[in-house]
Order: sequence, then C-alpha cells, then structure tokens
Amino acid sequence: MGLRITAAVEHPLAPLSAEEIEAAAAILNAEDRLGPGVRVHSMTLKEPAKEIVLSHEAGGSIDREVVVVLRERARRTTVEAVVSLTSGELRSWRERTDVQPPITIDELMACERAVKADPDWQEAIRARGVTDFELAMVDPWPTGYNGPDDEPGRGRTIRALTWVRRDAADNGYARPVENLVALFDLDEMKVLEVADYGAVPVPPRSANYSVEALADSNNVPHVPGGPRTDLRQLEIVQADGPSFNVDGHEVEWQRWRFRIGFTQREGLVLQLVRYLDQGRWRPVLYRASLSEMFIPYGDPHPTQYRKNVFDMGEFGLGIWTNSLELGCDCLGEIRYFDGVVADDRGKAVPIKNAICMHEEDAGILWKHLDFRSGLVEVRRSRRLVVSSIATVGNYEYGFYWYLYQDGSIEYEIKLTGVISNGAIADGERPSHGTLVAPNVYGPNHQHFFNVRLDMMVDGLSNSVYEVNSEADPAGPDNPSGNAWRATASLLASEAAAQRTIDPLAGRYWRIENPKVRNAYGDPVAYKLMPGDNVGNCYQPGSHGLRRAGFIAKHLWVTAFDPEQMHAAGQYPNQHPGGSGLPEYVQPDRPLENTDLVVWYTFGAQHVVRPEDWPVMPVVRIGFALRPTGFFDHNPALDVPPPAACHHDGT
Repeated sequence: MGLRITAAVEHPLAPLSAEEIEAAAAILNAEDRLGPGVRVHSMTLKEPAKEIVLSHEAGGSIDREVVVVLRERARRTTVEAVVSLTSGELRSWRERTDVQPPITIDELMACERAVKADPDWQEAIRARGVTDFELAMVDPWPTGYNGPDDEPGRGRTIRALTWVRRDAADNGYARPVENLVALFDLDEMKVLEVADYGAVPVPPRSANYSVEALADSNNVPHVPGGPRTDLRQLEIVQADGPSFNVDGHEVEWQRWRFRIGFTQREGLVLQLVRYLDQGRWRPVLYRASLSEMFIPYGDPHPTQYRKNVFDMGEFGLGIWTNSLELGCDCLGEIRYFDGVVADDRGKAVPIKNAICMHEEDAGILWKHLDFRSGLVEVRRSRRLVVSSIATVGNYEYGFYWYLYQDGSIEYEIKLTGVISNGAIADGERPSHGTLVAPNVYGPNHQHFFNVRLDMMVDGLSNSVYEVNSEADPAGPDNPSGNAWRATASLLASEAAAQRTIDPLAGRYWRIENPKVRNAYGDPVAYKLMPGDNVGNCYQPGSHGLRRAGFIAKHLWVTAFDPEQMHAAGQYPNQHPGGSGLPEYVQPDRPLENTDLVVWYTFGAQHVVRPEDWPVMPVVRIGFALRPTGFFDHNPALDVPPPAACHHDGT
C-alpha cells in the first residue's frame, strides 16, 4: 500500500482529474518506475465493467484504476502499467518490445530542434537558398510501415519534413521544401539520416490569411479592399438561460440524459445516452467515441508517399484539443467542460474549455397545413450540440455530436486548417494533386474516420440487420411494376457483419432489441444512416491498407470486448498491419441478441481545390442514428409551438 487518492469521484466513468493523473505518477515514482529515461505516453481511466457501472448508485464506492503507457528509452521497451488510485498501488507491469506507443508533443519539439542543428540538413537547406535556419519549420510525421526496416522492434523513429517561413508570423506551410526527409530516432533522440532527393526551388510567395496580411501586395492571395464591410452583427440570446441542466459531467436536456467524457487518446466521449419516454429512461448508447482516424496521401513522390497518419493511435486527439473561445469556436449560451491530459513526465496538463455545449435552432421539426381549413401547426427543431476541436499539425478537426428532440442523434466532423502541400518547379503540373499557388500544390489525399458505437438499444441484448430497398419482380403480384419493399437481413456473425454502403439501394443498418417490442409487435430499434462516404484508393496488399484494415469496410460489428477499443488496434505506430478490426473479427463470434459494438467507417475524398488555399473552408462529413420503431409515435409531438409564430388561418 502506498499513496492513494481519497477525493470523492462523482461516477465510475468520470474523466480523470488533474489530481488523479498526478497521483498515478506519484505511485509510479514511489515504486521507482519513472526514472530519467522513462517517458509517460498516456494515462487513461480503466473503465469498470458494465455491470458495475450500470448498477452504481450515487454516493457508492468507486475503484479507480489508471492505465499508463510508458517508454523506457534505454531498453527500447514499451510498458503497460495499471495503477490503483483507490489502494495506492501498482497492480500490473507489462513490458513489450513489439509495439511503439504514441508520439508525444515533447518528442516532436525535440525532433525539430535536433534536425535544425544537423549539418547534413543545414547543407541541404543552404542548397535551396535558405541560410536562416530558425525560419525553417520542421514537421515530424510518423514513420509508418513500408518494410522490415520499420519494424517496431528495430527502433522507434519518425520522419521530418521541412517548410520555410519568411518571418515568425508567416504561414509556415506557404513555402514547402520538397524532396528533403530527415529520419530521427525517438529513443536515442538523434538524427539518423538526411535524405535529399534533389532540390526543387522553394516557392517564392507568402500565403497569410490574417486581416492585416491580406492587404499586403506581396501576399498570395491579396485582397486589396480588406475585410468585408457589409456583414452585420448576429447575436444569439437566451434570455431565460439554456434549457439544459448539468451535474458534474452528467447532462439533462429535453428528454435526453447522458454523460460527457474525455480521454487523452479519443478526446470527446459520450456515455450512457438515454431518452425519457413514458416515464422511463430508455438507453440508446452505452458509449460512443471516435476510435481512429487515418489520412493517406495519394502522391508517390519521395516527400509525400509516406504521409499516411493515424492521428489518434500515433498521436492522440486529447493532447491536441483546443481551448475553445466564446464567439469564435462556439456561439450562444455556452457551457464548457475542461479536459486534462498527462505530459511525458506524468504531470497533469489542463485544457480549459476543451468541450463546448450549447443549443441551436435546427429549422423546422414538423409542420402541416390543412389547406381546406387553413389550420396550420408547425414546430421548430432545437438541437443540443456537444463539440470539441483538435489541431493535428496542419489540419483542424471539429467533432460534433447533435442530439435532437425527436430522438435522433447525428455525428459530424468538420475539416478545416491548412493543406499539407508540396513544391513543384516552374512550368510543371502535379500528376497527383492540384496547383494552389505559384510552385505550390496540394496532393490528393483521403480522410477516414471510424466511430465506435457501443450500443444499448433498450438494453444490452441487441442484433443488427442490414436493410435494402428492393424492387419486386414483375408478375401477377406486381402488375404495374411499381412495387418495392425494404428487405432486412440479419448480420448473424462477425464474418457476415462486414459491409459497405450502397446508396442506390438506400442501404442502412438497424440495431434492434429483439426482447423489447413496440405497440405494434415489432422490435424496438435505431438505424444507422450513412452520410457522404468513399472507398479507399489503395492497391490490394499495400502496406497502408494492411495497417488500416478497417477502411476496407464501412460497417463492422463485433461482440463486446472491453479490450477492443480502437479500429486500427492499440498501437498502430510502425505496426506492419493486421491489427484492430480485422483481428477482432477473426473468432467470428455470434452477434444475435447479445451485447455488441457497431463500428462505422466514413471517409472524405480530398482532391484539393485552389479555393482550399491558403486556409481551407470547412468540409462536413458524418452519419445519423435515427429511431425506427423505438417509439410508438412521433416523440416530438409535445414540443411547444414557437412563441413568435402566429398564424391567422389566411
């Protein structure tokens, strides 16, 4: 028994606090496990078993455990430790040489400093006409896996690319240095190699986008008139305050109740999502989170082809989460939630305003006009928005959960930021990208996301059906040739539950509880409605496709396993592939009437436009969960009419 934390915790799923993170580090220090050569890569709450969480009563005792991932650099060893905050002891210690943990911010900054000091890199930069090395911007990218030299057991490495600023306030991505790649060892913290594939002139122009910069004639683009002057002020005011109530991390809004979580790897998490119907809190989701992101580039050139990054598994979203600002990132009557992550020494790093929650008008909820009587009834929809934004290098990603009054849930990701680009010589045209400025091009690339939906539709006994719209064959039962029906097929096992979208068939997937029936005798259900989506562009057998096997299908369903949390596996960094969902489904477990997890993969195809430069307008992508027989009638019938809505029947 050693140090322990005694502060009260509101709930078994409450996010780790700063006090808990530093208590976990103190326990490891007391065990002499955090020496000078050891770095902390993540601290995550070890969530209790479902039966413990679902039976927990307010004020009851809670056993708090923390999973800590460490790296012992001298021994090139990754460690998985479990620390009990309740008993103040180290409960397990597992050493591994076959995996690489995520890359920390401190490692990225150390790599940049070392590369700038390297004589071979300096020589290559001078050959391109750059002499002020401090104006260089070095972006380390994960090594990935392209063969045996990248095996996790052979070394923990990262590859660094270079851009050059004109001054400290310059857009760092305006002037890429093409064909220059530095290989850096993250255990020994030294440059191993500088590869120069031939100098391409550094693009000449700046591309700043601040109000002041746009008036500069040396800038691309140049807006001589400055900012628009015809945009009038818009204010969102809720004179009586917002309609939600917050107790710690639990939220109630309209008929919804849920918890907000936050982890170092996933960032924003929703937990225990329920809807109040006829006096009963009916569960829909046990846990919902983004499980992985994968961004592969489709350009074969030396500086570009290794750009295929798992932003969550190789970095972690929590550590890159923004502190949000009222009037900029969020608008209206806002309730913020802070986040906390651990740095590489186990010190707590608070992120103020990491999560934003507010209400929005969402247009018409329902309406009908009786054209004979002139009577009209209309209701406006309001939605609750829970969001966070993360900056991962050049890109910003906004993550938005929307809860609606009719029982629907939507998830949307907003992509913005600055494209990761390349330089091209005068007179050349990029074969795998688009020119966006003189000598600057944006390579073709894709953004894939996978959301893990731990379903609990009116309980833990769920099944998944695929529903397709199919025309009836011509014949006596279809004499006019117009008949069609929605045909549902049970996805009975993990092998069967690997599916792709088919918008021409109106394909969706229904998650139902066969043990609970609605008023019409049908199983209660929610359906997953795909939004915009794409397939991957990899050749079969490619390293990237093996590493990101989850992108091969849009829908996966697995039997619940608390250890299976990430679509590309726990440690995608330098992993050769096969981990994650392709491995999870190997047992081909039965899925009917059981505790199951739905994984949905969706992707955005980014053929870069000149309009995406120098900063990219938001692109939206996502999906929806909608009740289908979950309720006996429209659950939003009781929404009152808008106070400002007046109809006189004419």
